[in-house]
Amino acid sequence: MTEFQWPWEYTFPPFFTLQPHEETRQQQLKVWTDLFLKYLRHTNKFTLSIGDQNSPLFHNESLKRRLSPELVLAILGELERSGHANPLDKRRQEWQVYWFTLEEYGNMVYDWVQETGQTNTICTLYEIASGENTSHLDFHGVDEAVLLSALRLLEEKGRCELIEMDGSHGVSSSKVPVLWNYVLMK
Repeated sequence: MTEFQWPWEYTFPPFFTLQPHEETRQQQLKVWTDLFLKYLRHTNKFTLSIGDQNSPLFHNESLKRRLSPELVLAILGELERSGHANPLDKRRQEWQVYWFTLEEYGNMVYDWVQETGQTNTICTLYEIASGENTSHLDFHGVDEAVLLSALRLLEEKGRCELIEMDGSHGVSSSKVPVLWNYVLMK
C-alpha cells in the first residue's frame, strides 16, 4: 500500500480547531469530510470510533494537534447529511462511513448485475464484494454491512427482495420483471 498523501491543510494548526466564522467553518468541514473519505478508502476502513484519538486522522503528531470530539462529531454530521455516514450507536461514538453513498453502491451493484448478464442467477456476498469479476469496480472490497445496507435500499425501491434463511441473507427481485438473486453469506 502506498503512503497516504495528506493535504496541505493537515500541516496547518488552525485546521484542527473548529473555526468560529461560518464561511470558514463550512470550508474547513468540506476539506475534513473529503479527507475522512479519502483516508478511510486508502486504509480500506468503513468504521470510525470517536474514541480512537490516536488515529493519524484525528491526531497530527508532528504538530501535536488533535481533533476535539466536538469537531469529529461535526465532520461526521456533515458526512451523515451527505449520505456518507451513519452512527452505529445511540451515543454517536461509533460510525459507519461509506466512500460512496449507499444509493451509489446499490446502483453500482445493480448496473454490474445487468451488464454482466447475472440476472436470474445466485451470487454470494463474497462474489459481489470481493470476487474476481468485481476486482476492477469501485465497490470491490466494500464492507459486508455496507453492502447489505445498500441492497436494503434497492429492496425499498422494488428492485430486489432480501431474504433471511438460517442466519444468512439472500436477495431476490421477484417484484420486478428483471430477476436477480444474491445469497449474502455472513
